Amino acid sequence: MKNKKYFFAVDLGATSGRTILGSLEDGRLEQEELTRFPNNLIETGGHFYWDIYALYFEMIKGLQEVARRKIQLTSIGIDTWGVDFVFVAEDNAILRNPRAYRDPHTFGRMEQYFEQVVDRKTVYDLTGIQFMNFNSLFQLYAMRQDENVAISLAKKILFLPDALSWMLTGEAVCEYTIASTSQMLNPRTGDLDERLIQSVGLTREHFGRMVRPGTQIGVLTEEVQKMTGLGPVPVIAVAGHDTASAVAAVPAKDEQFAYLSSGTWSLMGIETKEAVINDRSYELNFTNEGGVEGTTRFLKNICGMWLYERCRKEWPEEVRKLSHPELQGSAMQVEPFRSIINPDDKLFANPPSMITAIQQYCHETGQQVPETPAEICRCIFDSLALRYRQVFQWLKEFASFDLHILHIIGGGSLNKYLNQFTADALGVEVLAGPQEGTAIGNIMLQAKAAGEVSDIWEMRRIIANSIEMEAYHPTKDKAAWDAAFERYLAITLT
Repeated sequence: MKNKKYFFAVDLGATSGRTILGSLEDGRLEQEELTRFPNNLIETGGHFYWDIYALYFEMIKGLQEVARRKIQLTSIGIDTWGVDFVFVAEDNAILRNPRAYRDPHTFGRMEQYFEQVVDRKTVYDLTGIQFMNFNSLFQLYAMRQDENVAISLAKKILFLPDALSWMLTGEAVCEYTIASTSQMLNPRTGDLDERLIQSVGLTREHFGRMVRPGTQIGVLTEEVQKMTGLGPVPVIAVAGHDTASAVAAVPAKDEQFAYLSSGTWSLMGIETKEAVINDRSYELNFTNEGGVEGTTRFLKNICGMWLYERCRKEWPEEVRKLSHPELQGSAMQVEPFRSIINPDDKLFANPPSMITAIQQYCHETGQQVPETPAEICRCIFDSLALRYRQVFQWLKEFASFDLHILHIIGGGSLNKYLNQFTADALGVEVLAGPQEGTAIGNIMLQAKAAGEVSDIWEMRRIIANSIEMEAYHPTKDKAAWDAAFERYLAITLT
């Protein structure tokens, strides 16, 4: 590589956000976190919202830091969680802060939509997307039913990364990977499905032009240039869905791998050349989300570290003061498989108390009820590993290749205990890392757009050369995990 190129990544999660400065030189990637900030879920008037202006403000602060250092940026890229969106009025003003996907207004609406608008099987055949009550389609349907003023006045509807890029450039786009989370995108046509859009009283014109990862959206507006002290820096549509950026960063050697993006959500899947939409994928509620270079991320959403994070917030201060390794280490002293839950039971979606919900589930299924933080933590980790095994077995049914390796990426890749449990439960090698997969994927897709790398496999080779991965191999506890899995199935299928 000739000269060092700098890329600015905005990586927004459901609890916090970051701006990262990435650089490429001599085939190696370096990254530096510039700013980190909370992303607060705001409850008011009986609803939950995201503060889009606060996120924009933090983006600007990160760009101002780049200007202060007199760094010449090659480009900017933004990724966020999926499904949520912003309404923009005729005068280009944002109509209210966007609703958060955990808002209760969609409860029961998905079933109502299937009964009264388009049936469940047809929706899946059109989109191949896993049914979750908060998918964009059902959010929009709920808003129509509630006669929400914002949707009736909207000129444009922009998914969150597209909304933030619009605030920077004035250009409205609909990036493919983020649009695929909406349950409105048809993977066969590569565009939003007219029937589903019309079913919620909208038209294709309500959404921006469809773009694929690596497309230049525009450059910073004069207003943003003045605020930041930067010039007309290009803004690139990376894989706007954070999981899509993370999967692009999997340091795999070839196509024969499964991945687990481990964080608040656990997303386990494989890369396929085409969407997998059939009766079996429908029965098991698998999803087909957009990937890079025309691939599909065939995966299943699993309620991940959300369980642990919520419990940690409820525990007494002396427990919260413990480091993650200290708390998780105490859980390893607890009898294994003492209590098992289905992490994806609706009881755990957003309960007032996660601790109470876990205890209730164990009581109702005739198990020992976990009481201490160590017991609850062990219950969560055992159960997640067993759920991963179940989903991994399903993936083996669909894969056109042998699955002998699982790459774990994201913050959860640092959880040594759960990583080892996963290797034991699945009976395959687990490679953990990178932790910051989403930001790395964001940066590398910008580098690809700039012509610094040729394709995803060169991206992955550079990533593998730039990070350290930790390998986990199955231990000799196969019989114990096999027995625990049979018990898990008996408990969760009742």
